Amino acid sequence: MPRVAAIDCGTNSIRLLVAELTHRHDGSVDLRDLHREMRIVRLGQAVDATGRLAPEALERTRAALVDYTIAARRKGVERVRMVATSATRDAANRDEFFAMTREVLGVDAEVISGDEEARLSFTGAVGEQDPDDGPFLVVDVGGGSTELVLGSWDGREADVHAARSVDIGCVRITERTLRSDPPGPAEVDAARELARQVLAEAFDAVDVSKARTWIGVAGTVTTLSAVAMELPGYDSTRTHLSRLSKADIDSVAERLLTVDHATRAANPVIHPGRVDVIGGGAVIVRVLAEELVRRGGPADLVVSEHDILDGIALSLA
Repeated sequence: MPRVAAIDCGTNSIRLLVAELTHRHDGSVDLRDLHREMRIVRLGQAVDATGRLAPEALERTRAALVDYTIAARRKGVERVRMVATSATRDAANRDEFFAMTREVLGVDAEVISGDEEARLSFTGAVGEQDPDDGPFLVVDVGGGSTELVLGSWDGREADVHAARSVDIGCVRITERTLRSDPPGPAEVDAARELARQVLAEAFDAVDVSKARTWIGVAGTVTTLSAVAMELPGYDSTRTHLSRLSKADIDSVAERLLTVDHATRAANPVIHPGRVDVIGGGAVIVRVLAEELVRRGGPADLVVSEHDILDGIALSLA
């Protein structure tokens, strides 16, 4: 049973999954988690404004990768795949990033397209779903981009029908529109309008009215779930496969957007690296919920802790 390491380097965080692959007789593959870890490195710090990866952001990412490399070796990993998403797609000095990752990790990081990012997220998210609950709409709200992917799942393989990635995420929307603490009504309105405009391209490409189940993945969505449940501390066993109604999403978004940084920082379920951008993420999820209802899609959000990391690991099978 081979052991693999999947690394997902996004605009806000870098995450590691070390897993053991088991091949079934029917050709499907199971993943057994050995280690999961997440660091907030904010690789996309100001890249939307400057077009470049900041030196301090590159150094934070390098430090995380050094630790991840040690963890993978200790677990006896045989194959590694690292994917880099929105921030590196946009950066003029991305060659510096690739030279650093090659030196530390020993393999080349891949800049994947937004559509490939969406497909990997879909594969990772639907593995525990009942095929009869499909078609599924998987939405990944990241730091720099948001992916929508519609597809089905037969219990063994995922079949993607349509996918689109657009350049709106919790870091981008915060840096562009939510500059006050807490943001004023005009800033929140501007953020909502920006999210609607950018997401329209994704909704035009993905017919959400065909979806029966809406699944949200990644840190923004899982954090919103933890905040909504008022957990005493972040607990992935509680957030995984939890549900948020549209009313829940509206309520938690209002709560996050009307308090200051110190109040959000005092909430034990919000990671320190998400405190300043979770309000922007909440705006995006709220607009997604509104547009899904308006376009005839599912209203309730199923929260999944399994996402692109699981998809990357499965791609190594």
